[in-house]
Amino acid sequence: MARRKKGEKSPADNVRGVASLDEAQDWLRARGIEDIECIAPDQAGVARGKMMPVSKFLAGPTMSMPGSILTQTITGDYPHDDDLYHNDAADADILFEPDFSTLTVVPWENDPTAQLIHDGFHRDGRPVETAPRQVLRRIVELYAKRGWKPVVAPEIEFYLVKPNTDPDYQLEPPMGRSGRPEAARQSYSIAAINEFDDLFDDIYDFSAAQGLEIDTLIHEEGAAQMEINLLHGDPLTLADQVFLFKRTIREAALRHSMYATFMAKPMMREPGSAMHIHQSVLSTETGRNIFSDSDGDPTDEFFAFIGGSQKYLPAVMCILAPYVNSYRRLVRGSSAPVNTQWGYDNRTVGLRIPNSSPSGRRLENRLPSSDANPYLAIAASLACGYLGMTEGLKPGEPVQGSANSDEIDLPRGLLEAVALFEDCEELVDIFGSSFVTTYRAIKRAEFETFMEVISPWEREFLLLNV
Repeated sequence: MARRKKGEKSPADNVRGVASLDEAQDWLRARGIEDIECIAPDQAGVARGKMMPVSKFLAGPTMSMPGSILTQTITGDYPHDDDLYHNDAADADILFEPDFSTLTVVPWENDPTAQLIHDGFHRDGRPVETAPRQVLRRIVELYAKRGWKPVVAPEIEFYLVKPNTDPDYQLEPPMGRSGRPEAARQSYSIAAINEFDDLFDDIYDFSAAQGLEIDTLIHEEGAAQMEINLLHGDPLTLADQVFLFKRTIREAALRHSMYATFMAKPMMREPGSAMHIHQSVLSTETGRNIFSDSDGDPTDEFFAFIGGSQKYLPAVMCILAPYVNSYRRLVRGSSAPVNTQWGYDNRTVGLRIPNSSPSGRRLENRLPSSDANPYLAIAASLACGYLGMTEGLKPGEPVQGSANSDEIDLPRGLLEAVALFEDCEELVDIFGSSFVTTYRAIKRAEFETFMEVISPWEREFLLLNV
């Protein structure tokens, strides 16, 4: 066994990630970890998996779970068979292999516990095409074949709300340290953030313990609505961080007797919550941002990326806005975009070009809602830009003034969005027919479940009037 040089860091010292099972064993032993959560994101971005003693994990780190966990709806149901989609009648297992680069602690657990994200594989060694992490890898690999490396930076908005155990009741903002709920718009208010200082201290501590890097924290427009921005980096790494961040924020909120929700539109007359995705592309050969030329001017690739986003984003809205509730956020005259217009430093458009240096030139996709699966949303956003660059598309003219008071130029509901996705040959080719048909079946099943619910609006206006 090779000895480390004096001062050389051991893999067991890493806050997050190791390279192998042997290094994982040392990492776990160094922390006295007793249990490990072996997890994988499903189509909704929900963590599915198994908790097991560390000794059992080390004896056989590959775990098996039913393939149906990747076809489960948000309500826990499963799609019915149709002409394009067929359930596995045997509900056979698929294998899940650990990605040791994601190994980290679970800081809110009472007993020493670790967590580790896994990837799904068929028994013949092929990756499971419908697994969200594999879907994102598929898109990133398309970039790599062209000598490109995409870089992303997500911004995640969420609400803090009072505990609510009855879904028939409206959500309400929680009490802060002053003992009063927010009743007015508090954008960028430090005092409003200070209302929840103890909670945010826990979020920062939990994040640091997991190696999750927060760039900034701000108070957003809504009552007790917050936004956390992450540092830019590799798409899969950032998707993993969003996946873990959502879990972290929910757990921290529960410690303070409140809920954190990533619903796109949790409360009437309050703004929706988004997951903005900043995107740029580097040359794998030079490491330079291909959106800027040697003179610092925008390149054809940059404008083609915008053009592809304008053309194809409406067809991936069922991924960027994956639930019935998501479309309640996309309304005119609000802080949310209603089309794929673009502009320079313009927050009313769907595609914003932030002020930056040439090396930092990027496109901010403002369409995704915070309820989206981060792996799938990042994959979908990058896929649209990729198609724009490979097809040499050109964008429309940039918008100078307001763009969100115009007619809504996006799908107005989930079924319309699903139809656009499955009918787009270019996107079916990129995502693969297996994923498209599975995702379509899940979303249709979720819509049918929603249609079983009678809303207060129907009782209010139809009960005695029709």
